Amino acid sequence: MLSSMFGTRPAGEPDPPEPEPEPSGRQLSDGDLLEELVATVGAAQAFQEFRRSHRKECFNLLRWLQLVLPLIEELQDASPPRPLTDDAHRRLALLSRAFQAARRLLRCCHDGSKIFLVRHRPPIPSLSVKGLMGFLIRRWFSWSQSLEGEAVQGRFRAVYEKINQALDGMPYSDIGISDEVKEQVELINTQLKRSKKRTDTQDMELAMDFMVVLQDKEDRSADRVILERLAKKLELQSLADLRAETMAIKKLINERNGQQPESTKQIIEILNKLKEVAGIDEKNILGEVHIPKYLEKCPSLMIPNDFLCPISLEIMTDPVIIASGRTYERRSIQKWLYAGQRTCPKTQQPLAHLSLAPNFALKNLILQWCEKNKVEMQTRVDEPPVEEEVSKEVLIPSLVKDLSSPNLDVQRKAAKKIRTLSKESPEDRILIVDSDGIAALVGLLQYPDKKIQDNAVTSLLNLSIDEANKVLIAKGNAIPLIIEVLKNGNVEGQENSAAALFSLSMVDENKVAIGALGGMPPLVDLLKNGTIRGKKDASTAIFNLLLNHQNKLRAIEAGIVPVLLKILDNTKLGMVDECLSIFLLLGSNSTCRGTIGTESFVETLVRIIKEGTPKNKECALSVILELGSHNNALMVHALGFGLHEHLTEIAKNGTSRAQRKANSLIQLARKCES
Repeated sequence: MLSSMFGTRPAGEPDPPEPEPEPSGRQLSDGDLLEELVATVGAAQAFQEFRRSHRKECFNLLRWLQLVLPLIEELQDASPPRPLTDDAHRRLALLSRAFQAARRLLRCCHDGSKIFLVRHRPPIPSLSVKGLMGFLIRRWFSWSQSLEGEAVQGRFRAVYEKINQALDGMPYSDIGISDEVKEQVELINTQLKRSKKRTDTQDMELAMDFMVVLQDKEDRSADRVILERLAKKLELQSLADLRAETMAIKKLINERNGQQPESTKQIIEILNKLKEVAGIDEKNILGEVHIPKYLEKCPSLMIPNDFLCPISLEIMTDPVIIASGRTYERRSIQKWLYAGQRTCPKTQQPLAHLSLAPNFALKNLILQWCEKNKVEMQTRVDEPPVEEEVSKEVLIPSLVKDLSSPNLDVQRKAAKKIRTLSKESPEDRILIVDSDGIAALVGLLQYPDKKIQDNAVTSLLNLSIDEANKVLIAKGNAIPLIIEVLKNGNVEGQENSAAALFSLSMVDENKVAIGALGGMPPLVDLLKNGTIRGKKDASTAIFNLLLNHQNKLRAIEAGIVPVLLKILDNTKLGMVDECLSIFLLLGSNSTCRGTIGTESFVETLVRIIKEGTPKNKECALSVILELGSHNNALMVHALGFGLHEHLTEIAKNGTSRAQRKANSLIQLARKCES
């Protein structure tokens, strides 16, 4: 069923055209189709890091996929299940294909070649520097459309188009989708249409640098400054980055299977120049035997491959074996591991551990061969020793152990260091979790020392950035203890506890747990009495929790309405939009509408529509529409308080969403007046 979702194809190449399914032909059952959609989004969400050149677009696309997901989940959760009409099934099948194209594109931008993603296609003419610069300026706009980066950008637009085609005309009434989800999906569809029309081009300086580097003149070396600038912009400065890029290019070459040889040649040329700048003497991209310059006069010109480090491609002086069973030069593999890599450089398999075992047998063979062939082993006196040898692999388990030390000062220092490390990189977070750091940090939440509490809850917040950790933290019984810190911790601890609850509440099961375990009242209290930062942390957590039906009632019981009204009156806080967004979610529940649906509140909303920012007006119109659609008396009161005179203006000049809301209110007003 899901085989098409995980099929492989050349990274960066355009998706082949896919025939639309016939209206009456169903390749999958309704349940299987919905499952495929959810699984595809889940696979896309696994990609959390993207190449710098397309990072913003990738995160936008990932966000849009996640925002469309409630449509699918609501269909899955329908009880009893409602059969899909032919039209609905056809559009969801189109949406599934669009999601699969999006997943392939995100993978390309996740692990594809950085050079490929931004390099231009056409060969560069041979010109002097002065002539080249004039040529570049004259031809920039025509060339900018030929960039392979632009081709990738075209793939984004193609994905937006596919999603648009699937969502346009979606028969919401036939499939029983709630107004809230329908409105969210329609808004996403509008944003995607705007994104399709954008014609962003690449960084001009970056493209011109590529053009200069790739001049055909053999007697001209690319300016080192330009190469260093390219390396920095492409994030190809470290040994690990360049090795990963080499692997990505090898994969691209294999996938191209001899096609586009000129493009491939130029990609390899750029990679080799960047390696030269980084001081890496390695130019055989396809893996042929490499002969270092210092061995050119050696009687035996063919060095056994087993004697060469796969990373540096030089004879090993201190060979060590890693968990995959492969052997590397100690210095080279240490740099690889210290850069955060956790796979074997040659096989790419994950490493079960990071220990290095000396390969004495191979070292003896190398020494014998060097002596026989009159090769003097190279000593790298010009390089400083590698500091902190795989230090974090030793440091982090030690710090986690110190979290349980009977010495309070040791605990404080360890908690502070773990907090810093958990913020710095995904690799450090993995090491902390693998060292049972979650359990140790949860244990510290009960400590009377407020600073330890604060560092522990902030560390858990940092760890929860990674999706899988949200579930692990909740399973570790952290939620009730985080709520306790929210109630009784110091100011920073309370703020970070609210932020941690927000992060954990991204998982639906955690929304339910946080509400059931009493998380709503202390969040409302922080919203009422906290600092500005605390209020904002509380409001975002509350908003997320209110996506669960039961939590709406819990918020009302916790007294959230007067707190929100007070914040609305204090415009200096700058939290009007946050409060109105919470009111909108509360208004979607009939019981909550009875609490917030008062004439005085409606008058407040009308004042915001009159005096607020465009975004304020948009949010206030949404709340009035929600309340007025269920209570004609409130709508009539709003009209009597002067709402009508503002609707016509907003319908013409407001934001796109505000215009839709204003037109809906105008229609509702006509019904009330008739």
